[in-house]
Amino acid sequence: MNPQQAQTSIQASDPDSPDQQIPQPPQGAEQFKWLGPSFIWMLSAAGSGELLFTPRIAALYGYSLLWALVAAVVLKWFINREVGRFTVCTGATILQGFKQLPGPKNWAVWIILVPQLAVAISTVAGLAGAAATALILVTGGTVQLWTVIIILVTAAIVLLGQYDVVEKLSSFIGIARTLAIVAAAIFVFPNVRDLAAGLLPQIPQDVQYQEILPWLGFMLAGAAGMMWYSYWVDARGYGATSLKQEQPLEVKQLDSEQQQRLQGWIQLMTFSNTLAVVGALLAALAFLILGKELLRPQGLIPQENQVAETLGSLLGNIWGPFGFWFMIAIVFITFCSTTLSVQDGFGRMFADGTKILLQGFGVQHSTWTNEKFLRKFYIVVLLAVLPIAVYLLLGQPVSLLQTAGAIEAAHIPIVAGLTLFLNRRMLPRQLRPSGFTFWGTVLAGVFFAVFAVIYLLQLVGVLGGSSGS
Repeated sequence: MNPQQAQTSIQASDPDSPDQQIPQPPQGAEQFKWLGPSFIWMLSAAGSGELLFTPRIAALYGYSLLWALVAAVVLKWFINREVGRFTVCTGATILQGFKQLPGPKNWAVWIILVPQLAVAISTVAGLAGAAATALILVTGGTVQLWTVIIILVTAAIVLLGQYDVVEKLSSFIGIARTLAIVAAAIFVFPNVRDLAAGLLPQIPQDVQYQEILPWLGFMLAGAAGMMWYSYWVDARGYGATSLKQEQPLEVKQLDSEQQQRLQGWIQLMTFSNTLAVVGALLAALAFLILGKELLRPQGLIPQENQVAETLGSLLGNIWGPFGFWFMIAIVFITFCSTTLSVQDGFGRMFADGTKILLQGFGVQHSTWTNEKFLRKFYIVVLLAVLPIAVYLLLGQPVSLLQTAGAIEAAHIPIVAGLTLFLNRRMLPRQLRPSGFTFWGTVLAGVFFAVFAVIYLLQLVGVLGGSSGS
């Protein structure tokens, strides 16, 4: 080893080396340059949770489930913040954290990845199919042809554009869509008393939980979307992620100054997370109002290959032909950009998870433990080829997204519980979640677990309810 290599080795292992210092969190206006991860998180389920399922729920049940919408969005704030807290403080992704859990090797990683295979394929196929229903209104052709093209183009963008392009695109689209939809909702704003009545917890008569569970699962972000937040925070370089450690940082060994810096990064992540939640809540409320006031009176429900045409009437009924085509553009752009976020997030998560699992079997240096190769492999195979095959076989975007959303909702309590355990086990007291945050996250897990159990009971016939809407 030459002197220069020796010096580099010493610096890399020295916790007091400048290279191993937690960077100072940005201050003032500089913080706004770090909001990208939360905007991508907010957009990762916008196409299904907000744009598709919320008007659909409003058309079926009016404002009676407004309380569930608000609860789902607010409670996910707690879970997402805990996922972000782990990555900001340890520099490790959430799956790398799950690898550290006691018990059989990588048991938690298996529990996460196996069901998410179905979610990944169904979500990409469903989103692209829904986007294609907008394109055929403009260009003609078949939904199948445009679905294939959309999946291939978005996969290519993610492969070539990397994180920065997805981040910028997601930020601008999310803001523009929210402003347009909120403005439209103001035009048809309902009686305040009718809207407020929906805040009282109630369950509509003959409710179908195969409608409710996917909606709640995808609202703001599903279980996968919350785990992707860890990867987007890592890609942006928040807190300890800037150190590029191979293993989770031993946070308890950091001095008080370093822990104080991490606290500043947690505050920035919380600010960013809160803005995303507020934006998503505004958009969801606007879609609920538009669905109740414009679709329900006409008996219109967004479904399968009529998704875009039905959603176009939301603004078409307010602003005429201009509003209709403007909404068609929103539908197309939102579903496509959500597909981009989904492909990017799943690509990162499955690459990381596969590397962890293979290393658990003793495979250390191989093409199949190279994350860049794995990410490309999963984007091509899992997030392009297989969704195309599934869509061509089934061809029902709403049903595909309902399947994915139900799995997402059922997975949320698992992610919440495992993440809370990690944060309380691996972080020093001053960086752990407060009592308020801890119990808020527990409540979030219980909320989604209850809906998932009721859904399963209805599915097997223990509870009443027909199988369709």
